[in-house]
Amino acid sequence: MIRRRAIVRGMVQGVGFRYNARAEAMRLGLGGYALNRADGAVEVEIEGDAASVERMLAWLAHGPMFAKVDSVDVSDVPPMGGKDFRIAG
Repeated sequence: MIRRRAIVRGMVQGVGFRYNARAEAMRLGLGGYALNRADGAVEVEIEGDAASVERMLAWLAHGPMFAKVDSVDVSDVPPMGGKDFRIAG
């Protein structure tokens, strides 16, 4: 079980990014959250098996249809044991 925090920058707010991220995370069986940040980025934490986390990180690099992702900064965070994925903020 691993957990990663991704800060996704670009045109990622107002395009359904968090809701689509939740759908993808649930499809992959991941826990975590997606949050709009005040700086215009979307913060996403994902937790689960390494292969599914890597698939989700690959999805975050392009996001949903109307998003334009400029960058994704990823860092390791301690696992929390969560199984649910929620939309925060």
